[in-house]
Amino acid sequence: MYSSLDTVWVLLCTALIFFMQAGFAMLETGFTREKNAGNIIMKNLMDYCIGSVLFWVIGFSFLYGDSIVGFIGTPSLFAAGKFAAAGDLPKRVFLMFATVFCSTATTIVSGAMAGRTKFKAYLTYSAVMSGIVYPITGHWIWNSAGWLKSIGFHDFAGGTAVHVVGGTTALIGALLVGARIGKFDKNGKARAIPGHNLTIGALGIFILWIGWFGFNGGSLLAAQGDNAAAKLGDIFFNTNISAAACAIAAMFITWVRYGKPDVTMTLNGALAGLVASTAGCDTVSAGGAFFIGITAGFVMVFGVELITKLKADDPVGAVSVHGLCGAWGTLMTGVFAKKSGLIYSGSPKDLLIQLAGVLSVAAWTALIMVIVFTVIKKTMGLRVSENTEIVGLDKCEHGLSSSYADLLNTAQFITAAADEPSKVRAIDEASELNASDYKADGKMHKVVVLMNVAKFEMLKNALDKLDITGMTVTQVSGCGIQKGSTELYRGSELESRLLPKIKVEIVISTVPLGLLIDTIRKVLYTGKIGDGKIFVYDVANVVKIRKGAEDEQALE
Repeated sequence: MYSSLDTVWVLLCTALIFFMQAGFAMLETGFTREKNAGNIIMKNLMDYCIGSVLFWVIGFSFLYGDSIVGFIGTPSLFAAGKFAAAGDLPKRVFLMFATVFCSTATTIVSGAMAGRTKFKAYLTYSAVMSGIVYPITGHWIWNSAGWLKSIGFHDFAGGTAVHVVGGTTALIGALLVGARIGKFDKNGKARAIPGHNLTIGALGIFILWIGWFGFNGGSLLAAQGDNAAAKLGDIFFNTNISAAACAIAAMFITWVRYGKPDVTMTLNGALAGLVASTAGCDTVSAGGAFFIGITAGFVMVFGVELITKLKADDPVGAVSVHGLCGAWGTLMTGVFAKKSGLIYSGSPKDLLIQLAGVLSVAAWTALIMVIVFTVIKKTMGLRVSENTEIVGLDKCEHGLSSSYADLLNTAQFITAAADEPSKVRAIDEASELNASDYKADGKMHKVVVLMNVAKFEMLKNALDKLDITGMTVTQVSGCGIQKGSTELYRGSELESRLLPKIKVEIVISTVPLGLLIDTIRKVLYTGKIGDGKIFVYDVANVVKIRKGAEDEQALE
């Protein structure tokens, strides 16, 4: 006989965990660039859809099937075999609950590889993760005959089974796909690339916080009886206090290190505390959960900095939040577990078992995912082209630039139109310009350049060589001979007349005008429509507000 209360409780928690997909989608979308929002939403949606199918087809049997030497379950298609499922629950109820856990592990990787990963490559990864990688390591931990379960490894709700697996995969993926364009300068120094919508990102965190009560609370697989009710109270409290403590710690750490409390790092702190609570929320005390949360704040903040130093570009902090804090929470379970933990028993046995589990799962996951991503890279390719990355994955992978209307404020567009019908002055891309061939005319000129943003860094470097460092840069929209673009939106044609460009304004006096114009043309020239235009104006006077200096002195 099944318990109706237990069944309803687990199904309710299943729905809460499913809603976490919305949280991940909002978090990742808000913390990344607008031009990739649709791509991120598609990846999160497909993580769940592909995961639901493949976990049902084969993954569930790998996880909960009769164990083969504690390593993997006996394969059985469509969950038709005999399974070592915990709890007094109908089989399909438990299958649904296990499915949403699988999709959570898979979707962690999306944010770490955002903005430069081919969609078809990501779908391939998602299939392998859902059907093979996650089920095998989950078997070790949660199957009653799994080898880690057999030696006493404790991971109540997936600190290692979900988050270390997801975080390790995120690190491997981020390293192999490479950093986003502009993330690191020529000297290897990291540059910030802020997300486009902090409000959406924060909403994602709050959704995840709500969902986590189902994630951790549902893992008890029961609600019937006084013991279960009391246990659920402990789990809920420990989950909440860990998240709150971690967010507070992250706020103060960044306040001290950066001079101001960092909003995104504090939001990540709340998520890191939730992750850190996951392994031991059923067995640690309230004080232990508080300590785990506080210390996880340090792990998260310094982890983000460490990952950046490794030249891994992780836009949302997934490696630190999930991988490092999942591992930390699992290890601290070996310290704070009531009765058997280090501080209660005086024995390091639990801690050593937890350490062995974390290291073995991380090593195995890293090995498999290096192989998987390398195969993907060598066959279909892992990373989009430079052109696609600059334009945005929404436009190039999904045809979605129209979803943001005509006036795009962050997207980039590179035209692929036919060659310009006429040219007055040819450009020799191979030759070097000789500054001595040009002379200044003693006048002040304002030079305005309308151009594609893709070439801005090249132009800036060229201007630096001319000792031109002062400029005004503005994102603008307009149209010329290109006349916009036509694309399909929901099966219907939609014409975008205004194309996003960048406007650079420069005032010169000592630099020869001809040298500046030829330098700009040489850098921006492709021979195709859309290279841009240069406008030249005479400047009557310039006044520096602070000192009152005029003319050339005001330009210094």
